[in-house]
Amino acid sequence: MKARLKTIAISAFFAIAAFVTVTYSSCNSDKCKAIVCAYGGVCKDGACICAAGYEGTQCEIVTREKYKGVWSVYEKGTYTETTQYQISIDYGSDMTKMIVNGFNNNITQPVNIRISGDEITIPQQTINGYEIQGKGTLKYDAFYAKHGQLTVRYTIKDLSNNMTNDYGVNTGEPSIWSK
Repeated sequence: MKARLKTIAISAFFAIAAFVTVTYSSCNSDKCKAIVCAYGGVCKDGACICAAGYEGTQCEIVTREKYKGVWSVYEKGTYTETTQYQISIDYGSDMTKMIVNGFNNNITQPVNIRISGDEITIPQQTINGYEIQGKGTLKYDAFYAKHGQLTVRYTIKDLSNNMTNDYGVNTGEPSIWSK
């Protein structure tokens, strides 16, 4: 009777161990089974890898929506006095490109920017006789969805007199854009 009870106990132990192993293996073999990634994102090892222009746990955030709109700018360059003005940021040619209208309060054509998550890049470009380039970082207020602050460091070189106005790249203060 002892041997029979021992055999039943060992059999039960191995049956439970096999069940746990199969269950554990099947759950872990497809970590993406219950995950849905939006906007063309792809699940890998239980996490979404988002397409360019999207972010979030499940790629549910359209990155450029954080930037679109009217921003109040406060800035002081190395050669200019403190000034305040408004700009607007609008969609560009694809999900990672946008345009800035009213840049530096005197550029009459749109300035191109690239966005990636909470960072912008102002690629070097010449507009209206000015050479512009820089970078910025967004502090986005998720609680108040349409609010945020961009700290932008850029230079604008006047090609007619070769003077460079610096907004926090090497000297000067960074430009602060708020909405």
